[in-house]
Amino acid sequence: MGIGELQTIATVSAFVAFIGVAWWAYSPKNKKRFEEDAQLALDDEVVDTLSEEQRNKDER
Repeated sequence: MGIGELQTIATVSAFVAFIGVAWWAYSPKNKKRFEEDAQLALDDEVVDTLSEEQRNKDER
């Protein structure tokens, strides 16, 4: 296996990873979550008052 084949494998792997991240980011099921996260900086709500589910929404 030469250096050219290793470079090809690395390039294809990086491209597949990029497609996976892009698919995850633009998935319709994540839209509501990302919209909520975008409003966090503007929220006046104190983090201590958030429920356990709201604080750990990444585990869903």
